[in-house]
Amino acid sequence: MLVFWKENLVLMSIPKTGSTALEGALAPRASLVLRDPPELKHAPCYRYKRFLKPLFKQVGGQNPELMAIVRNPIDWLGSWYRYRTRDDLIGHENSTRDISFDDFVLEYCKGSPAAFANVGSQNRFLRVNDGEIGAEYLFQYEQWDKVISYLEERLTMTITLKQKNVSPGIKLRLSGSVETKLREKRAEEFEIWELAKR
Repeated sequence: MLVFWKENLVLMSIPKTGSTALEGALAPRASLVLRDPPELKHAPCYRYKRFLKPLFKQVGGQNPELMAIVRNPIDWLGSWYRYRTRDDLIGHENSTRDISFDDFVLEYCKGSPAAFANVGSQNRFLRVNDGEIGAEYLFQYEQWDKVISYLEERLTMTITLKQKNVSPGIKLRLSGSVETKLREKRAEEFEIWELAKR
């Protein structure tokens, strides 16, 4: 999570949406960088609203606007899947090394998925109160030109990104039947991604 005090902006950090690359480019410019622990770096909107928003209000009268990037749910799951195939996770309950992408997604569709497919929800990350979206500015991960353009204008700077925290390069294909099930079981994930289109 990056806080830009003067510009009254907080860049939320949904996992697997390029947040580490943005942090690398923008951290020197930010007023506050929340890197560790991951629960703080990737604090969802409801946690921000409960803990950080009151603090910012109290110390400076600020009520920053929130910005977030949302990734196509299939690509987002693919990134998680690839990330969890890495060598240092072999033998760990989160490893996807010996699991097919279809089986990973089917497990994700369950109400209480096994550890290897328990990767959270972009939709839940962004929701506050009774389903209201907590971020004023939503962008699709697939529209990086618009993300960069907005941030360059808002922060009055030129941004150069370097790839960081990249998942292993494995070509993935989701079968049609599994994609249909994902779209039925996790329709809200596709809805929030569509809402971010600009």
